[in-house]
Formats: sequence, structure tokens, C-alpha cells
Amino acid sequence: MTRLVLFDFDGTFADTAPDMAAAANRLRIERGMPALPVDQLRPFVSMGARGMVKASLGFDVDHPEFEAARAAFLADYEQNSTTDTVIFDGIGELLDNIRAANMRWGIVTNKHTRYAEPIVAWLNLPDCATLVCGDTLEVAKPHPLPLQHAAKQVGFESHHCFYVGDDLRDIQAAKAANMPSIAAAYGYCGTEHPVHSWGADAIVEHPLHIWGVIQDHIRQN
Repeated sequence: MTRLVLFDFDGTFADTAPDMAAAANRLRIERGMPALPVDQLRPFVSMGARGMVKASLGFDVDHPEFEAARAAFLADYEQNSTTDTVIFDGIGELLDNIRAANMRWGIVTNKHTRYAEPIVAWLNLPDCATLVCGDTLEVAKPHPLPLQHAAKQVGFESHHCFYVGDDLRDIQAAKAANMPSIAAAYGYCGTEHPVHSWGADAIVEHPLHIWGVIQDHIRQN
């Protein structure tokens, strides 16, 4: 039986951290502050604009300058989101395996459509079967509906899908959707909860390990 493999985007499928960090650092530079190393900002990328403003400027959502900084970050990022973003090493080979097995694949991200669609188009991924973004529905991950919606769009039951993600919310969404979950420990993963505490069905340290997990699960089920 064929399967549908769904991916989170930032930190799982594509390394968007360089472009996200560059936009965040431009906020600092405009304020006369030195740029921070990308690796220092990388863990916050999965938290989106809120996380990048917090990491770069220290502004929480209740800070009087937060909204202005967030708007400036997003405007900058929208114009510069395809400068250094690449798919992770090993994802291309994984997609080749998925295609060879006559499986389907897609993306479910909390990134809003106006930011996600241009990057996916630029990466030239014509066989992406579905792209569900953070504003596609009225809810986003960790709610299970975006994953269920993606599965339904491509014609799959949730238990015949896999979801791969690098954030606790990804695993929570997959579990709530009754979808086998794979935690991408090579991704951004945040700073609050260690990957082994998420309760994923499997944890991988590199994209090349994902295919083996999928094959093992299919054999056992």
C-alpha cells in the first residue's frame, strides 16, 4: 500500500535559518547592534517572527516595540527569503526514494502562505502533492486539522501518512491526527523541550535516516 509523507518546512525540509537570521540581524544593525551568529539564532527559527524578534532584540510580545519590529522583520524577510535557503542535505535523495516507491509527499507548515509559497516555488518542487500553510485553515499546528486536511487533499487516511517535524508542536499534531510521527533531531528543535521528550514514534539525526524509519514502519504494520 502506498503512503503519503508530510514534512514540516522550516528546519525539517528546508534550512531557512540563514535568510531568517539575516532579516533578524538587519533589525539589530538598524539599531546599532552587532549581528549575531546564525547558529545562535537558528534554534528560534521554528518560532517564526515572534521567536526571531525575541532572539535578536529581546522583545517579548508585550514590549511596546514588538509589533513594529515584527512587521519590519516580516517585510524584510518576504523580500529576501530565497537568498540562502536550501533543502537539507539528504532530502533530495529521500524524495527520490519516495517517488521510486510510488508514494506521495507534501508540506504542512505554520508559515503563512505569502512566505511559504514563493520559497517552495523557488526550490522547484513540482511534485509536492499538497502545501498546507499556517493560514490555510482557521487553526495551525499543534492542532491536528492541518495534517488531516493535507491527507484528505491527497486522498489518504491519516494512519497511512507519516509526519516529519523538528518541533514539539509537530509531534503533538501528528499524534492528535493519528499519524505516525518522526522527529527531525537535525532541525532547529527549539530550546525548551529536548527531542527525546516529545513522544515521537521515531527520532532521526539526518534526513537520510527517514526512509529507513518509513520502510520499517510499513513492514511492521
